[in-house]
Order: sequence, then C-alpha cells, then structure tokens
Amino acid sequence: MTVSLSIENVTAHYGTTKVLEDLSLHIAEGELVSLLGSSGCGKTTTLRLVAGFLEPTAGRIMLGDRDLTRLPAHSRDIGLVFQTYALFPHLTVRDNVAFGLKQRGVSTKERNTRANDMIDRVGLNALADRYPANLSGGQRQRVALARALVIEPPLLMFDEPLSNLDAKLRVDMRVEIRRLQQANGTTALYVTHDQEEAFSISDRVAIMNAGRIMQLDAPEVLYSRPANAFVADFVGFENMIPMKAIAESGDAVRAEMPGGATLSLPKDTFTVPAQNFILATRPEGLLVAPSGDGIPTTLGLRTYLGRAYQYQCETPAGELKANGPLTQPFESGSNAVLIPQAEQCCLLPAEPA
Repeated sequence: MTVSLSIENVTAHYGTTKVLEDLSLHIAEGELVSLLGSSGCGKTTTLRLVAGFLEPTAGRIMLGDRDLTRLPAHSRDIGLVFQTYALFPHLTVRDNVAFGLKQRGVSTKERNTRANDMIDRVGLNALADRYPANLSGGQRQRVALARALVIEPPLLMFDEPLSNLDAKLRVDMRVEIRRLQQANGTTALYVTHDQEEAFSISDRVAIMNAGRIMQLDAPEVLYSRPANAFVADFVGFENMIPMKAIAESGDAVRAEMPGGATLSLPKDTFTVPAQNFILATRPEGLLVAPSGDGIPTTLGLRTYLGRAYQYQCETPAGELKANGPLTQPFESGSNAVLIPQAEQCCLLPAEPA
C-alpha cells in the first residue's frame, strides 16, 4: 500500500536548542523527496522524527490517515536504509532480508519466497548464503535495500545511504535505488548532503538551512531558478552581484552595480524583481569578451577547465569568476568585459539588510 507523508508545522528541540521551526512538507504517494543541506541544517532530525526516534515539540506527522506523531518507532511500519547498513553479522544475506518478515509473523514458506524474489531483484542471487563480512560495501547496501523493500512498507526512508561507497559505486547504487523505488511505487524520503545525488534521484528536493526549508522544487527548477540567494549559492551560482535598476529604455532596464558601472538587461530575457536586486550567475554565465555591453574587468589568474578557460576577474563589483572560450584565450592583466548569458543567470530579490 502506497500512501502520502505529511509533516505539519513541526518544531523540534535538542534540549533547549531549537533545530526545526514550524517545518511543513508533503510527499505525495509514490514520490521520492530528498532533504538536502549541510551538517546541522535539520535534515537528519526530520528523518528521525518521522522514524519515531525523536518526538516533536509541536506539530504532527501523518502517514496517509495515520497519525505517527506519538507512535513508538516499532509501530510505524517504515522501511529504513542506513548509512552504516546495520546488517546482522551472524545472519546470511537471505536471513537478513527475511528478518523483517519473520518479525511480522509471515510464514516460513512465504518469507523465503519473498526474500528470494527481492534478492533476485537486487542482483544478489549468487550471494544469498554469504554473511555480511564476505560482501563488498555495495553488496551490503543492496542487502540493506532489499531488507527495507521486502516488507513492502508504505514509506521508505534513506539516511545518507551512499556516503560510505566510492564515487563510481555511488552512481551505480543511486540508479538502483531509484529503479527499485519507482518499480515498487513506494513513497520515499531521502536524506543527503550530496547535491548531485539528490538531484539525480529525486522527484523534488527540499534545500534546508537552520531548521527551515529554503526552497522545495523539482531539481531542474532549483538548478536554474533558485528562489533566493542562499539557494543560488548552494546550487553553484558563485557570482552574486548587487544591482540597482536606475532607468528603463525601450526593451531594456539599465542597472547600476557597486563602483558605478552600469549594465543593460533586456526585458524579454530578464524580469527585474525590484529596484534593488542581485544578478546571480555561475562562472559560465559570464562570458569574457574583448568588448561589448558588460561588466568591465581586469583579468587575473586563468585556469584550463577542458571545456573553457576560467578567469579570476577584478571588477567594480568585486572579484568574480567567468569563463572564456578556448579559441580566444586572454592574458592575465588584460582588460575585457563580462557579458551575462541569460540562460545561465537569474535575478533575485536583494537580501534584507
């Protein structure tokens, strides 16, 4: 049975320290939502509240029409995949996978059938009689995933499940997790600090900071249209240029940046959110050119990226990073302009003083 998860106005404390404040999140049936953020942002606390390892100070947690808020963890019927695998070392792969079914009173015949089927689905048939000590990290994680899925939980939760694996195996395992989650149609909550991992595996991602969700959206929206400066910085908009709209002329808005330089922003491409705003770009969003309507700069250190040269740029607005084409390298110390590339830029409201 697949159900939705609703976290409604939840506040949580560790002692006297508030770690979540009025947090609300709804995950639809069959949807995978990731909580993404740096250490201390509240993502793991949120998972622990849903799992029943912590109780909220205020608010409630609903799984379908069941109120989980005060239920003990063992009564919640949730599948959990941990960072540390948490396998029983004295049990074989088959017995580890079947453990949850045994605890639920499933008959020996049925639990063996279901365990063997799930072991087959994660590609571990040949290893069913091995013990965890004789498995690789990726194999152990597959066992942990099979054990969580075999009980057919209404909700599946992942707590940094790939952080102990090497880079290539992480890519393989996130594909496997997504494949199995979609095949089962299981509602899932995924916790990670890895942006690429979250974006590749999720229907939606919640970027968290200081116990709050800063933006909840599809990965494509977060990457290209962050809602505020915090999210923009988090997803790689390294250049944050304060701007002030000073005039309109036909199809463009003229804006001034610190130091007095001005820039024309075409209205058909850029929507200026207020008189004071931030032009946010990744390095590839500023094209280094010899001349044109752009930000005047003196070029500093040049580095080779394979697809482009990247420059440290001294500008009236401070130091910026910008990319230039391989076919037209510039020498350090050269004067140039940085031309915003609309598809790689966004305009954000200015941060409150």
